[in-house]
Amino acid sequence: MQNGVEKAHEGLRNTASFPLALAGEGEKVRIVHVKNSRMLQERLLSMGLHLEDEIQVVQRQFGGAVLIEKTGSRYAMGGGMAHKISVVRC
Repeated sequence: MQNGVEKAHEGLRNTASFPLALAGEGEKVRIVHVKNSRMLQERLLSMGLHLEDEIQVVQRQFGGAVLIEKTGSRYAMGGGMAHKISVVRC
Protein backbone atom coordinates (compact mmCIF):
# COMPACT_ATOMS: atom_id res chain seq x y z
CA MET A 1 0.00 0.00 0.00
CA GLN A 2 1.32 3.45 -0.95
CA ASN A 3 1.50 6.35 1.46
CA GLY A 4 0.43 9.88 0.48
CA VAL A 5 3.93 10.99 -0.55
CA GLU A 6 4.40 7.98 -2.85
CA LYS A 7 1.01 8.62 -4.46
CA ALA A 8 1.91 12.28 -5.02
CA HIS A 9 5.20 11.30 -6.67
CA GLU A 10 3.41 8.76 -8.85
CA GLY A 11 0.98 11.47 -9.96
CA LEU A 12 3.89 13.74 -10.90
CA ARG A 13 5.55 10.98 -12.93
CA ASN A 14 2.33 10.39 -14.83
CA THR A 15 1.85 14.08 -15.68
CA ALA A 16 5.45 15.16 -16.28
CA SER A 17 5.95 16.35 -19.83
CA PHE A 18 8.61 14.93 -22.13
CA PRO A 19 9.60 15.38 -25.80
CA LEU A 20 7.35 13.74 -28.38
CA ALA A 21 10.48 12.09 -29.79
CA LEU A 22 10.64 9.91 -26.65
CA ALA A 23 7.04 8.66 -26.77
CA GLY A 24 6.65 4.96 -27.47
CA GLU A 25 4.89 3.40 -30.43
CA GLY A 26 1.17 3.06 -29.82
CA GLU A 27 1.25 5.59 -27.01
CA LYS A 28 -1.46 8.26 -26.81
CA VAL A 29 -0.17 11.66 -25.75
CA ARG A 30 -1.43 15.24 -25.45
CA ILE A 31 0.56 18.23 -26.74
CA VAL A 32 1.22 20.60 -23.83
CA HIS A 33 4.03 22.88 -25.06
CA VAL A 34 5.82 23.85 -28.25
CA LYS A 35 9.18 25.62 -28.08
CA ASN A 36 9.09 29.25 -29.13
CA SER A 37 9.80 28.89 -32.82
CA ARG A 38 7.49 30.71 -35.19
CA MET A 39 8.33 28.36 -38.07
CA LEU A 40 7.62 25.28 -35.98
CA GLN A 41 4.33 26.67 -34.67
CA GLU A 42 3.24 27.60 -38.21
CA ARG A 43 4.20 24.15 -39.47
CA LEU A 44 2.16 22.45 -36.74
CA LEU A 45 -0.83 24.69 -37.43
CA SER A 46 -0.62 23.84 -41.13
CA MET A 47 -0.79 20.17 -40.13
CA GLY A 48 -3.85 20.87 -37.97
CA LEU A 49 -2.00 20.25 -34.69
CA HIS A 50 -2.68 22.51 -31.71
CA LEU A 51 -1.91 22.67 -28.00
CA GLU A 52 -4.03 20.22 -26.00
CA ASP A 53 -4.56 17.95 -29.05
CA GLU A 54 -4.41 14.22 -28.35
CA ILE A 55 -2.31 12.24 -30.80
CA GLN A 56 -1.08 8.68 -31.12
CA VAL A 57 2.46 7.68 -31.99
CA VAL A 58 2.17 5.18 -34.83
CA GLN A 59 5.87 4.64 -35.48
CA ARG A 60 9.11 5.87 -33.97
CA GLN A 61 12.51 5.89 -35.65
CA PHE A 62 16.03 6.11 -34.28
CA GLY A 63 16.94 9.77 -33.84
CA GLY A 64 13.46 10.81 -32.77
CA ALA A 65 11.58 10.90 -36.07
CA VAL A 66 7.94 9.93 -35.52
CA LEU A 67 4.81 9.10 -37.46
CA ILE A 68 1.77 10.33 -35.55
CA GLU A 69 -1.98 10.08 -36.04
CA LYS A 70 -4.72 12.54 -35.14
CA THR A 71 -8.36 11.74 -35.95
CA GLY A 72 -7.50 9.42 -38.81
CA SER A 73 -4.83 11.63 -40.41
CA ARG A 74 -1.17 10.68 -40.21
CA TYR A 75 1.77 13.06 -40.11
CA ALA A 76 5.51 12.44 -40.21
CA MET A 77 8.01 14.69 -38.51
CA GLY A 78 11.74 14.61 -38.04
CA GLY A 79 13.53 14.23 -34.76
CA GLY A 80 14.42 17.92 -34.54
CA MET A 81 10.78 18.91 -34.66
CA ALA A 82 9.63 16.07 -32.38
CA HIS A 83 12.19 17.07 -29.72
CA LYS A 84 10.69 20.59 -29.56
CA ILE A 85 7.16 19.39 -28.81
CA SER A 86 6.40 18.52 -25.17
CA VAL A 87 3.68 15.99 -24.43
CA VAL A 88 2.08 14.15 -21.51
CA ARG A 89 0.60 10.66 -21.49
CA CYS A 90 -3.18 10.40 -21.83
